[in-house]
Amino acid sequence: MKNALYIAFSDLRRHVRRRETILWVFVMPLVFFWFFGTITGGGGGGAERKQRIVLDVGAEPGFLLERLEARLRERDLDVVRAANRQEFEAADLRLAVPERFTQRVLAGEPAQLVLGGQGSGLEGDSMSLQVKRAAYTVLADVIAASELSGKVTLQELEALDRRPRALTLAVKIAGERREIPHGFEQTIPGTMTMMTLIVMLTSGAIGLLIERREGMLRRLAYAPMTRGEIVLGKWLANLGLGVVQLAWSMLAGVVIFRVSWGPSLPMIAVVLLFWAALGASLGLLAGTLARSEGQAVGLGVLSSNVLAGLGGCWWPIEITPKPMQQVAAFLPTGWTMDALHKLVRFGLPAWSVLPQLGLLAALTAAVSLVAVRAFRFD
Repeated sequence: MKNALYIAFSDLRRHVRRRETILWVFVMPLVFFWFFGTITGGGGGGAERKQRIVLDVGAEPGFLLERLEARLRERDLDVVRAANRQEFEAADLRLAVPERFTQRVLAGEPAQLVLGGQGSGLEGDSMSLQVKRAAYTVLADVIAASELSGKVTLQELEALDRRPRALTLAVKIAGERREIPHGFEQTIPGTMTMMTLIVMLTSGAIGLLIERREGMLRRLAYAPMTRGEIVLGKWLANLGLGVVQLAWSMLAGVVIFRVSWGPSLPMIAVVLLFWAALGASLGLLAGTLARSEGQAVGLGVLSSNVLAGLGGCWWPIEITPKPMQQVAAFLPTGWTMDALHKLVRFGLPAWSVLPQLGLLAALTAAVSLVAVRAFRFD
């Protein structure tokens, strides 16, 4: 074991000193995190919180403003009236209410509510929809009160709320509510899963090819150590590179992108360690089968991207057609992403990912067996 650890630490030091390794381990993941996380809605993980909406209220808004605020709160929005123009302009979600709002609505005059800062992507569309629903509900209240009593006052609106509904909707929970991961919640686990596989398949394989071409592996074969120690050392070096990248990605997710990994952090670390172990075995096998650096790069990049796309690393697998979800259930990237989403997004207990860990362990053992038997020194 001492010889294997010596080989592992020596190879790992060489790996992390290479410029291309530094680029793909420490720099490119951050670029991918920011770019894809931003265009898919942003937002970190953790507990759900209300979206804050700031109102800029014109003079003499009347009682319909309070009605509008109540409807916004029903849409799970935290309503705040801006103290000044600067506070209003700085708000992420803001709504401008015109002056004489109630008077205009009751007189049938145009009264335009201006929504701003709702953002883009799925989250922005959701916020825009909630505000529009609140506004149209207020309009429906006004129409209903006018039809029932011929006039619209605060008392008539309150009486409308107390009236029994001719049509009611019975709602009960059909099961546990699970929202589709989006923004950084999806991008960071997905990108770190993909990038770790790419790095271990390419850097690990290329390192073996260079050592084989330059005769370093042949010299190791004559050293006073066993074949098993040499292969284990190479595998541990690749595993160490994957662990470094995963640890850096998780730290960057917390510090830079404000992603919360939830209460099951130890089990998340176990899942990622199993994933890195599989990547290390695949890298060892690729370094044995490939005949040139070009083949190693092509094999590593192509296979990693295919597995990432089909396994749910690029987008939530829940939004894809059912056949694609079934394909992901047979892929190691699909097992890893399913386990991470269960622990991070859905807050399931640690034992819920044991099936995924079993699958990763079984595949790692199978690939390792093939890689060890195929390993060659020249």
